[in-house]
Amino acid sequence: MTTLQALILGIIQGLTELLPISSSGHLEIIPWLLNWTNDPGFVEAFEGFDVALHFGTFLAIALFFFKDWIKLIVGGFNQVVKKKKTIEGRMFWYLVIATIPGGIIGLLLDTFAGDILKKPVIIAIALIVMGIILYIVDKKAKSTTDYEHMSFKQTFLIGLSQCLAFIPGVSRSGITMTAGRALGVDRESVARYSFMLSAPIVFAATIFKIKDFVFSVPFFVGVIASFLVGIIVIKWLLNYLKKGSFKIFAIYRVVFGIIILGFVIARGF
Repeated sequence: MTTLQALILGIIQGLTELLPISSSGHLEIIPWLLNWTNDPGFVEAFEGFDVALHFGTFLAIALFFFKDWIKLIVGGFNQVVKKKKTIEGRMFWYLVIATIPGGIIGLLLDTFAGDILKKPVIIAIALIVMGIILYIVDKKAKSTTDYEHMSFKQTFLIGLSQCLAFIPGVSRSGITMTAGRALGVDRESVARYSFMLSAPIVFAATIFKIKDFVFSVPFFVGVIASFLVGIIVIKWLLNYLKKGSFKIFAIYRVVFGIIILGFVIARGF
């Protein structure tokens, strides 16, 4: 893998992981579209590199919400040890519990059906279908709850929806934001919760795959690029969703999915 390829993939990861358009789908499709996957050397180097790129966006989430994480951890500790109930303590344990089902089911899907789900036609269909669902749900949903007033039921169901995120093209942020909107959470709040919810699973995946990392110049270029772009995207999206909707992302998903299907037909597979 060249440094330029790593840089491009890092930028793509930073953009697509935090927007509801599927980073895993883009990381599979872009190399395929550019014929990088015809190079055995690239394919070998890419093993584990996608997880490293996710670690870059994890660092972006960890840094951007650093004060929030400290408050959550302290609040969670105090709620158990000192029996002191706070919003931060409640949300900490909601996040912990919501992470468990998505992590377990997602790991099983990734282990036993990972290669099948990475086919371009499946990614394209997932992009289109979830794009349509995201648009319909976001348009019809009413904002009745914000981040600080989310219930256990809402946080758990949003966390459970993560199990579908292991299908490339679905998008972790896409499915969790869609689920949150369907449950009445406002756009900015569901985006924030989605970012926080993704951190534990991405961190766990990094630890699990760290043995496959190759610490080279392309590795660090990719991780740093995904980190820096991720910081910018988080700030932009949270500001955009104060007034904007998910419509532009839904349209992008459908258009990109159709383009992929066009390439699939043109290439005869």
